[in-house]
Amino acid sequence: MYTDERQKELIKLTYEFLKLDAKKLTKEEAKKIVEDLREVIRFHDWRYYVLAQPIISDYEYDKLFKLLKDIESKYPELITPDSPTQRVPSEITKVFPQVKHLTPMLSLDNSYNEADLRDFDRRVRELTGLDKVEYSVEPKFDGAGISLIYEKDLFVRGATRGDGEVGEEITNNLKVIKTIPLSAKFSQYGIDKVEIRGEVLIRKDLFKKMNEERLEEGLPLFANPRNAAAGSIRLQDPSEVAKRNLEAFVYHITYTGKDGKNLLGTVLKKHSDNIKMLHELGFKTPYPVMKVCIGIEEVIQYCEEWQRKRDTYPYEIDGMVIKVNDISLYDKLGFTSHHPRWAIAFKFKARQATTKIVNVVFQVGRTGAITPVAKLEPVEIGGVIVSSVSLMNEDFIREKDIRIGDTVLVERAGDVIPYVVMVIKEARTGNEKPIEFPKSCPSCGSPIVKLPGEAVYRCVNINCPAQVIERLIYFASKDAMDIKGLSEATIRKFYNLKLVRTIPDIYRLNYNLIKNIPGFGPKSVENLKNAIEESKKRLLYRLIYGLGIRYVGEVTAKTLASAVKCIDDLKNFTITDLMKLPDIGDKVASEIYNFFHNEQNLKMIQELRELGVKTCHEEEEKKGKLVGLNFVFTGTLKCCNRERAKEIVESLGGNVLDTVSKKVHYLVVGQEPGSKLQKAQKLGTVKIINEEEFLKLIGDENAE
Repeated sequence: MYTDERQKELIKLTYEFLKLDAKKLTKEEAKKIVEDLREVIRFHDWRYYVLAQPIISDYEYDKLFKLLKDIESKYPELITPDSPTQRVPSEITKVFPQVKHLTPMLSLDNSYNEADLRDFDRRVRELTGLDKVEYSVEPKFDGAGISLIYEKDLFVRGATRGDGEVGEEITNNLKVIKTIPLSAKFSQYGIDKVEIRGEVLIRKDLFKKMNEERLEEGLPLFANPRNAAAGSIRLQDPSEVAKRNLEAFVYHITYTGKDGKNLLGTVLKKHSDNIKMLHELGFKTPYPVMKVCIGIEEVIQYCEEWQRKRDTYPYEIDGMVIKVNDISLYDKLGFTSHHPRWAIAFKFKARQATTKIVNVVFQVGRTGAITPVAKLEPVEIGGVIVSSVSLMNEDFIREKDIRIGDTVLVERAGDVIPYVVMVIKEARTGNEKPIEFPKSCPSCGSPIVKLPGEAVYRCVNINCPAQVIERLIYFASKDAMDIKGLSEATIRKFYNLKLVRTIPDIYRLNYNLIKNIPGFGPKSVENLKNAIEESKKRLLYRLIYGLGIRYVGEVTAKTLASAVKCIDDLKNFTITDLMKLPDIGDKVASEIYNFFHNEQNLKMIQELRELGVKTCHEEEEKKGKLVGLNFVFTGTLKCCNRERAKEIVESLGGNVLDTVSKKVHYLVVGQEPGSKLQKAQKLGTVKIINEEEFLKLIGDENAE
């Protein structure tokens, strides 16, 4: 969109404009700079929202925007329809008028395997007479479909898909989405009017954050990013839409007009060229990952590659779209009443399925949280058999009106736990039963409470059997003390036999008694004894992690361990002291502080020490070229997996953190980076390096 030379000019203008005060500008002075000022703001919007590579701080951007607003307020006659200030209209839209699309928004034919794609290719070759066809292949975004119209370079209308022929006009709502340019220079291609198809999306990490915030506020959760996007673009207040972090990808031009004639396929002859043009005009497109393939075998290979890595992409995609790349062939191939014959969607394995809730049980976690879990008629979703699903909390059940016996739509996206999207109320027979939330703990019968700001009920009895068992399982787990042979089933058995009731009891086990338990032979008892003895020597961070302090994961446990010589030293830290450590905020700091100021917990640590568990680490001076440096990784590395990269950094004295903050020194960016890159760019204090620079930093011997 911008040449290197033009970018330099706009950066130079940026710093000139930052010195200006609108109050001191005459009308003539304002006239001279206002269009350049708008172009500077558009340029920074493009860098931030499309490239995710901002080069000025938020404060500086806000200053530029305020300057433009002040100028337009002082001299209203200088306002133009495509000014960045016009993105947030003030009026509420009570009714979205119906509008007809210039060309119908048809659906796509679907394929689910290689045979379907080969059959599609055979039909295309038969109709075109070609031996081999050039296809473009791009992600199939799972969002809300939109249609955009630009006339004389200005964005004049935006609409929902509707029934394909007619949609609802939502122009004001789409104007607040920063990845939709308010103007684009189509005229340089000889185009007066253009209609573009696209999809409104919410990035997966922002969707998760949105749902977390809604949960805290007691609002209904969105089932998935697609539903959230579709609901957001139809909000009546554009200023509310602006808060939803929406983005729009455009992926097809359906009309390019000049003097009332459709020039599609004559200005640019290939679909891939059209997408490249849109990309260069400042739109967010699939251009960076779109691939032009010669022949269907190359298409199949690319689709399979994306099916494997779909979960690494920052946006929800449910397949790939394959289009004949040569637009001149579209007329020859034609359309059915439902779909074009020159395109097809390759759908990934289904992530949703319907099944029936046969029962609901209430589980108690190690922190006392009581979670309703629906037992389902087993169903395959995305290649996995799902037989149970969390119903979150009582509010979730009430909002969705979930009952035992209901038929429900269940979704499983990526590696996350299954989620109930909706109840199929039309399938109800009248025999469904309401779910009764317990008034007391289902494990110990103690009172349950809902703490302020939380959506879950908790059992207040720290000695509740269910909590105790879960804490023991957590302590012995692989990532904590890694006690082989002390499985979940074994812990439950030992608890029921009263052999273990507390964490220190693990180190007091009576092996003579265990020998008499069915299933335990002399060899298995010896192995268990050795594993428990070995666990006493684990690194300090593993012990901290294994204690199950709320919000303390492996990374935070390492941070805490590196800050002290002995675990007891943590009782001397104030909340402020803890918050000075990398990756620890106020909520986490409060939980750590509370844990180490609880007499029972301090007594437990003392017992572990007396039983031979290592509660201090030898004060070894960290050695290596990365001592004192904090790293964060984003995206996929070619050299090695994330775990291996982490090991290398730590072996050289460095630390690897989970999130970007001012405490991070280096962000290592691999292929298809996530939101951490954008956060680091916004902060401006983190050094951003690529994989090659990282390998150079750690040294050739480690790179190997």
